[in-house]
Amino acid sequence: MTAQLLQEAAKVIPNQQLLINVVSKRVRQLGLGHRPLVEATPKSSLTDIALKEIIGGKLTFEELKENSAEA
Repeated sequence: MTAQLLQEAAKVIPNQQLLINVVSKRVRQLGLGHRPLVEATPKSSLTDIALKEIIGGKLTFEELKENSAEA
């Protein structure tokens, strides 16, 4: 099921690197005991929960633009 969820989440966050970072951070939070923002079964992996949260629009992210410093 993770592959299907990954495809759906990629529609929400098309930048693969950013998607991986968001999922990774959320999995870490869930592992520390944070409650899921979507309904999850006991068999759901933390990755699946994070992907479902992204698909459901429960997680937001902000892309920071790097400023080029002038010397």
